[in-house]
Amino acid sequence: MNRAVVCIVGRPNVGKSTLFNRIVGARIAITEDKPGVTRDRIYGQAEWLNKHFTLIDTGGLDPKDEDIFMSNIRRQVEIAIDTADVILFVVDGLEGLTSTDREIANLLRRSGKEVVLVCNKIDTPRVPEHIYDFYELGLGEPMIVSGEQALGIGDLLDEVIKHFPEDKELEEDEDVIKVAFIGKPNVGKSSLINHILGEDRVIVTDIPGTTRDAIDSHFTYNDQKYILVDTAGLRRKKKIYEKVERYSVIRTLSAVDRSHVCVLVIDATEGVTEQDTKIAGYAHDNGKAMIIAVNKWDLIEKDNSTYRKFEKDIREKLAFISYAPIVFISAKTGQRVNKLLDMINLVNNNYNLRISTGVLNDIINQAVLMNQPPSDKGKRLRIYYGTQVSVRPPKFVIFINDEELMHFSYERYLENQIRSHFGFSGTPIRFEFKAKKGE
Repeated sequence: MNRAVVCIVGRPNVGKSTLFNRIVGARIAITEDKPGVTRDRIYGQAEWLNKHFTLIDTGGLDPKDEDIFMSNIRRQVEIAIDTADVILFVVDGLEGLTSTDREIANLLRRSGKEVVLVCNKIDTPRVPEHIYDFYELGLGEPMIVSGEQALGIGDLLDEVIKHFPEDKELEEDEDVIKVAFIGKPNVGKSSLINHILGEDRVIVTDIPGTTRDAIDSHFTYNDQKYILVDTAGLRRKKKIYEKVERYSVIRTLSAVDRSHVCVLVIDATEGVTEQDTKIAGYAHDNGKAMIIAVNKWDLIEKDNSTYRKFEKDIREKLAFISYAPIVFISAKTGQRVNKLLDMINLVNNNYNLRISTGVLNDIINQAVLMNQPPSDKGKRLRIYYGTQVSVRPPKFVIFINDEELMHFSYERYLENQIRSHFGFSGTPIRFEFKAKKGE
């Protein structure tokens, strides 16, 4: 995809995320009346007058603040500016021009990019006189808008698309593999994505909970396109104190919902925790393909049995996702990260795999000959035939004589027989049993 990129920049608490949500038409960025809520770059897809573009929200910028998060935010904003075709410089139209606005304007002028000055929070037709102070920034006439009330958004977008480069192709992107990196806080999800991308795409610190939004990164590997989604680590409910963190949990679950493959990242120094089990359970219940990535493997002292012990422990504690392959990696050193990418491809292929009706029934018939179906009170389960009705995940409808005779253990047996022929590594398999009418 070669679509135009628009980046939203401004100091904290000027309404950047609200404007972002208004333009993309969905509540993607977290909005809260508190400075510093948006820390990373948030990507969304938007369209105006049949022109599709990528919109980037960024953390509030304060060039004078030397806080560790602010220095990271500054780095994120610089990257976003570097990749953008058009920059929306958002200022607070009610508060008026500030020294921070002036410093950001100087930064934007040095970038050489097309800049549209946006005076936000003007909710009434009467424009405050101090709006004219913004002309001294030398960025042209300010666009008067209210992201909250959706006022002036159309005029703003008319101006934005005027600055799109002519060589940008603005069609929708083709199919990509959507991969959500999930896990509890501080297990290395952001570091892993940064290593894959080869850039500091998301903020990485040793402070748990740094990532609050679900963050999309577009990436290509061996001609296959991906969207990699870094998610906020899910904490136990009793540890979710901030309202904004509750939003992050919702955003993480939403990221799982729209993904194809979920990579459950586990900290090798801690092993599988109760929280890992809950996160994996949500992805499993929603029918997502899964991979278990044991990160920080470089920190583990190893002997001949270390690998087997770790794998055994994972299989026991995460028995319900026994189909998920395990890869031991290090985001820090890059150990087996390429293998993880190859595994994502394999798992996604299995997630989309279809079995012909004839081959499926050959497997079922063979399975019945090897192990007779169960019976109850003299009545035996009869299996007539089966067919695959969907993918993502693969789902099979099996026609039988009586639904009450199908025992869970025999369902698991049929699943194991199908997996023994086709693998289906990394993907759950769903069954629906229907009593054939007239039987």
